[in-house]
Amino acid sequence: MGIISRYRLRLARKRWLIRAFRKRRELRSIALRAEAIRSSDILLFSTLRNEKVRLPYFLKYYRQLGVNHFLIVDNDSDDGSREYLAAQPDVSLWTTRHSYKRSRFGVDWLNWLQMRYGHEHWCLVVDPDEFFVYPFCDTRPLRALTDWLDASNIKSFPAMLLDMYPKGPLDAQPYHEGQDPFEIAQYFDSGNYILQRNRRFGNLWIQGGPRARTFFANDPEQAPALNKIPLVRWRREYAYVSSTHMLLPRGLNQVYDEWGGEKASGILLHAKFLDTFAIKAEEEMRRGEHYAASAEYKAYKAGLDAQPDMWCKWSEKYINWRQLEILGLMSKGNWA
Repeated sequence: MGIISRYRLRLARKRWLIRAFRKRRELRSIALRAEAIRSSDILLFSTLRNEKVRLPYFLKYYRQLGVNHFLIVDNDSDDGSREYLAAQPDVSLWTTRHSYKRSRFGVDWLNWLQMRYGHEHWCLVVDPDEFFVYPFCDTRPLRALTDWLDASNIKSFPAMLLDMYPKGPLDAQPYHEGQDPFEIAQYFDSGNYILQRNRRFGNLWIQGGPRARTFFANDPEQAPALNKIPLVRWRREYAYVSSTHMLLPRGLNQVYDEWGGEKASGILLHAKFLDTFAIKAEEEMRRGEHYAASAEYKAYKAGLDAQPDMWCKWSEKYINWRQLEILGLMSKGNWA
């Protein structure tokens, strides 16, 4: 990369940081417990709206994994999410009625909170329907992974978003509050993924899977990106650019081996496709607060009208992380 390109990226990063600093005015603190955060704590950041049904299991999962404190932005929920989160002793909560779209889909809000509270912490940024899986997660806590990353001088850790789905119609099995969503959404596509390199930011761009074949079959290039870098040893001069797909400085995106080897990586099990999905898609399409005038949710709505069964003869039933490694979807790299 040339000098001019590097200079432009530095300017872009400063612009995102200034924007995040200004956007802090849109956040109103509901429950600020940040004084309880210790220097060694692992932090989780998230933005949500009307996710009350998911929150009990979401918090339980990440507490058991080893997250010490949650910093969450509630975007004007009216289903009890805000009240539920405010009552949790390990949650710091902010609320806003401002536009999700104009905050760059929550990125500005979380960039500010990470700038303010995440400096020198391992920070995990996920949505309420994303569940982080990493090598040895069945026997080793998240702290073991971050300790190894520190010892290896690795600052960022990638995870591919793996869409999970049930066998049969999405509304055939009701999801109950507090339930493990993967008791219902047990299946995933073991293949059908395409990868390309984003030359400007240096990250991989991954598309495909069940969303591409079910909702974007006629225009697969418009399918959602599946590449994410959700776990970062954060510094206040860092900034996410687009969701957790890529960030700056550019070197944090180079989480793969260009010379044929394998670097350690994880998976985000994506529990979007439950019986709650149709209502969520309808709401988000109506609000128009998502990317490209909610084009993604319009595709979902059109697909859902046909009552699709996302399961196919190539679907795999999820067992554990070792299965995902065998299939080449994640890797333990040289972490033994």
